[in-house]
Amino acid sequence: MAITLTSLTDLATHGFDDIIDVRAPAEYAEDHLPGAVSLPVLDDEERARVGTIYKQVSPFSARKIGAALVAKNASIHLQGPLAEKGGGWRPLVYCWRGGQRSGSFATILGQIGWRVETLVGGYKTWRSLVVREVYDTPVRAPVVVLDGNTGSAKTEVLNLLPQFGVQVIDLEGLARHRGSLFGNVGVQPSQKAFEGALALALAGLDPTRPVVVEAESSKIGNCRLPPEIWKAMVAAPRVSIAAPRSVRAEYLARAYADLTAETDRLAATVGLLRPMHAAEVIEGWLALAAAGDHAELADSLMERHYDPRYGKHRARMAVPVAELAVDSLAAADLPGVAERVAAAIRTLAKG
Repeated sequence: MAITLTSLTDLATHGFDDIIDVRAPAEYAEDHLPGAVSLPVLDDEERARVGTIYKQVSPFSARKIGAALVAKNASIHLQGPLAEKGGGWRPLVYCWRGGQRSGSFATILGQIGWRVETLVGGYKTWRSLVVREVYDTPVRAPVVVLDGNTGSAKTEVLNLLPQFGVQVIDLEGLARHRGSLFGNVGVQPSQKAFEGALALALAGLDPTRPVVVEAESSKIGNCRLPPEIWKAMVAAPRVSIAAPRSVRAEYLARAYADLTAETDRLAATVGLLRPMHAAEVIEGWLALAAAGDHAELADSLMERHYDPRYGKHRARMAVPVAELAVDSLAAADLPGVAERVAAAIRTLAKG
């Protein structure tokens, strides 16, 4: 059987035990359905080889060689990751367009006796739903932006807000990046994968309640914000956390401990600011980094680099802003900050 998806939320309603992506590893790595596991029936080299034969020899020859390769790889999967699956296992199998690769593998699984289904249109169907959500559909819930200068604990506060009945989308979490030059936290998703995760989050919003996102530029690391959510963020009212620079510096020294623990990485990151600051300023920052004076380094970076840029950006904005003064960003105090932010959001939502 084949299922048809008409919305992003349809997938969860089917209750499949596993979602299997049979495309080549490079295709899977770029993007895949949420929760899908990779069991390729053709690897990258095999896929290229079959495609070349299809174009240069004949479709018949390509299908014959492809079928042999699919059977070989299916055998490997059956004796490996699928060996312990019981008789009641119910998987969804998909490929690029819902064609021969998924159909061939599904036939084999079905002959064994499993209740296997395929996806009409394959990955392309999923991708078209993602594009419709992030490029063609206005954000369905009223957007409120959580703002504040660098070091205001915005991300931590954002992720505490659901405890107080506020729906949020953690854009930095989806992008796996903390949104600044110092914000890399590992390998970022591809643009398509980022858009897929964002589309799911947007599709699941309750349109009757505000959704809170953190203030960002139009790019988070290498991930670009799609136009609909960016337009909504630019026009959205803001709740801004206002903390003294010394308090923010202490917070940053704690929050970025992973970066400051790697002296060479920290120095290399500071060095990226050379085009924007005088040599003596950069050398001063490098000296603070080498001395392990991370709070002082954070304070100076905010004074000379981040705060002035935030100020210029805000001066161009004309949206309602509710400012919340806080005097501590210690971990124990952040739930209280989040509670105040939630109250301010409810006030903004009432107009």
